[in-house]
Amino acid sequence: MNWITNFVRPKIKNLIKGRDTPENLWRKCSACGEMIFHRDLIANFYVCPKCVHHMRIGPAERFAYTFDDNSYGELPPPRVAQDPLHFKGDKRYADEMKAAKAKTSRPEAFTAARGTLDGLPVLVAVQPFDFLGGSLGMAVGEAFVQAVEAAVAEKRAFILYVASGGARMQESMLSLMQMPRTTIAVQLLKEAGLPYMVVFTDPTFGGVSASYAMLGDIHIAEPGSQIGFAGARVIAQTIREKLPEGFQRAEYLLSHGMLDMVTPRSEMRATLSRLAHLMLKKPKPATRAAAGNGNGRAAAVS
Repeated sequence: MNWITNFVRPKIKNLIKGRDTPENLWRKCSACGEMIFHRDLIANFYVCPKCVHHMRIGPAERFAYTFDDNSYGELPPPRVAQDPLHFKGDKRYADEMKAAKAKTSRPEAFTAARGTLDGLPVLVAVQPFDFLGGSLGMAVGEAFVQAVEAAVAEKRAFILYVASGGARMQESMLSLMQMPRTTIAVQLLKEAGLPYMVVFTDPTFGGVSASYAMLGDIHIAEPGSQIGFAGARVIAQTIREKLPEGFQRAEYLLSHGMLDMVTPRSEMRATLSRLAHLMLKKPKPATRAAAGNGNGRAAAVS
């Protein structure tokens, strides 16, 4: 009988199994490969401390980094047909939707919430890439319209954090119809004299960049974000020319007049607050309560 194999090793395994150890203590940066401790990553706004790569984050983090004291109230998602065309490609669209909901714990690729930013009433919408590539479908279009209507009714500045691959092919023409609908919604904000600020995150392409994403009063982007209509490879193959270095990156677009500014995530909240107060001609409070850190959600506000 081997005492180490049959007695000591099983005892050690049982001790290890009994501990409640977090699974994701370290995260690898997709840009430089650096391994980052999860607490350091949270403290640095999910930005790699080595290469300054801005990692993709979801609505919970965006809201926490924007609203006062991480206090906000989410708007209810709209009710639309889930699979109007009964689309089936490599996978059934209904199955893809089910998987995306399970993965993200969200009903769609768009979440909006109301709250305050340094005391100023704002409505913040987030279109993250993790739900079917942030694609624009009927639900996203309707959610955007309803969020704009709420902002107009409550006289709130509108802030959109956007990331998308474009229109949702599984909804065909019904998806493309959301482009004029969202464009008209943006016009409602302009007629009401309310600021509409768009924050481009990585990546933003297709029908989204060709409609409401490029209609903001102010266009801001996170460093290194890819922004455009068609992909660089498609463009290069079409015009049969080599594209410039950094083509479609935020910094390139800024230098060519497509963006107003490129702002690091750590400075985004202060920048949005300054712009919103300036555009609404509201005095900015001298002091404010510390913003939430994204580790939890405070009580909802009206």
